[in-house]
Amino acid sequence: MSFYFVQFLTGLASAASLFLVASGLSIIFGVTRIVNFAHGAFYMLGAYVAFTLTERLSGALGFWGGIVAAALIVAVLGVLVEMVLLRRIYKSPELFQLLATFGLTLMVEDLVVLIWGPDDLVGRRAPGFRGAVDFFGQNIPSYDLFLIVLGPAVLGALWLLFRRTRWGVLVRAATQDRDMVAALGVNQKWLFTSVFAVGVFLAALGGALQIPRDAVHHAMDLRIIVDVFVVVVIGGLGSITGAFVAAVLVSELNAFGILIFPKISIILVFLVMAAVLIVRPWGLFGKPEAVARKTPGLTVRPWRPLTINERFAMLAVVIVASTLPLFGGNYALTVGAEIAIFVIFAASLHFLMSVGGLASFGHAAYFGLGAYGVAFFAKAAGLPMIACLLLGPLLGLVGAAIFGFFAVQLSGVYFAMLTLAFAQIVWSIAFQWVGVTGGDNGILGVWPDAWAAGPAHFYWLSLGIATIAVLLLRVIVFSPFGYALRATRDSALRSEAIGIDGKRIQWTAFVIAGTVAGVAGALFAYLKGSVFPDSLGISLSVDALVMVLLGGVETVSGAVVGAIVFKALNIWLVSQTDWSKLVLGAVIVLIVVAFPKGIVGMLETIRTRRHPDTSKPAMLASRIESAE
Repeated sequence: MSFYFVQFLTGLASAASLFLVASGLSIIFGVTRIVNFAHGAFYMLGAYVAFTLTERLSGALGFWGGIVAAALIVAVLGVLVEMVLLRRIYKSPELFQLLATFGLTLMVEDLVVLIWGPDDLVGRRAPGFRGAVDFFGQNIPSYDLFLIVLGPAVLGALWLLFRRTRWGVLVRAATQDRDMVAALGVNQKWLFTSVFAVGVFLAALGGALQIPRDAVHHAMDLRIIVDVFVVVVIGGLGSITGAFVAAVLVSELNAFGILIFPKISIILVFLVMAAVLIVRPWGLFGKPEAVARKTPGLTVRPWRPLTINERFAMLAVVIVASTLPLFGGNYALTVGAEIAIFVIFAASLHFLMSVGGLASFGHAAYFGLGAYGVAFFAKAAGLPMIACLLLGPLLGLVGAAIFGFFAVQLSGVYFAMLTLAFAQIVWSIAFQWVGVTGGDNGILGVWPDAWAAGPAHFYWLSLGIATIAVLLLRVIVFSPFGYALRATRDSALRSEAIGIDGKRIQWTAFVIAGTVAGVAGALFAYLKGSVFPDSLGISLSVDALVMVLLGGVETVSGAVVGAIVFKALNIWLVSQTDWSKLVLGAVIVLIVVAFPKGIVGMLETIRTRRHPDTSKPAMLASRIESAE
């Protein structure tokens, strides 16, 4: 019993840092509605800056002063980011803000390596808390006891800040209705800036307080951000009390899960998150989400099928692409095949987001399921490649059918977070079920048959399947089903009034998108010759989001261009510089600020301006949609 009691206290200590970071994210989202993917980067910067200051400043005053100073320094950096970048895109769709903060995350990951080096850094012990306290024969570090006390103290301070100050009243009011707060004469710009500063300060403080417990390294941001998203969603977006309760719950699950359920310890928190969202979609202490500012798929110009000339132009592009084996080497063909595969993957997510208005944060689950499906059929059943390519994506279809049934009951950020929870559950199963999936060692030896083994043949296969997949998705967009899906996206009440079963339509779209993603994963398994849990990971889901947003979420086929640009740029940068993330992140941020409609959206806008006569019906339709 003493061991379990100490384990419980260790969980409470971990909950303190997690609560600090999660409360900051919850405050920022509650007011600004930004899903701040860079929050983990600020947490990591707080740890690095605190390490530097505590090493250079001596004594207890130097250590604790360095901790607080590090949080303040990072908060100032957060203010600069908010003023220079985020202020420019507050009126953009929320997903573009996610893309901008993802670009910041990439930049920070390379910057910390550039400044502090790639090695892990071990900070010194906290003065006054270097010993341990004996609990029934078990020792617990006194610093952990300090953190256990700190968590409720910060919760109390935040409660007083938001309940007993005018600023706190304004923040709570903005959480409920930002437009009404602005109508009352409150300067929204400075209110948002101050909220962002407080949120970043809490994240940086949480990172700084970790240096006596853990090593500081450049992967801290991604490790913490997933747990923080889980905590915020379970507790309820915008609820500080909910963040505290959820942080304790998640930390205790992590502490005891490895002891009681070692084979499913990673899955536990995501199972709890999925269960909470299904039963109470807005979290334990949250409130139903307000109407979003803008539906992601609401187009500035009405969509239309390609004209005859445009179809011939697209056919010419495919023919030119098919000539790559005539002059490209094996490396170019391998890169070309990978780009074609990710065109399929991005197009499947784009169909779900743009046509269906459903932003998935866990789309890699179906990509990875398709890859594992091929591996199972090829290695365990010994089926030929054609059979595996036909049967493998069915695993993605099954996963999308099961997960989509629950996910489409939600909307907005809660839908996105439930898809993330399902994806992390699948990843955890693949990572821990070593007997079936090989765990971290993966499944090796998934090679194409002789007829497709050559780089040229596999490239033509990938290009052909990518062309067919994009064409089929375009056909669906302009089919009666596609019109019904867009009607549900733009006005659920009106579509229901004319007899459209919106949930069934969205679930069908989810299954279609998951199946197409499974096709991409099946090809990817043969391209790499192996399958690993990374094919299901959150980083791959974020890559797909970046491709879609770079191309243009308000376009029909922007994902094709976004996938080509992102993958080609990513592969080229990796081969040309050691700071590929820094450059790629800067490019992403630049595109978000300069071209918020994406690459294809920008080109369409330019074409519309050059042909104003053709834009009049589009402008009229846009005004009608805005009025609705």
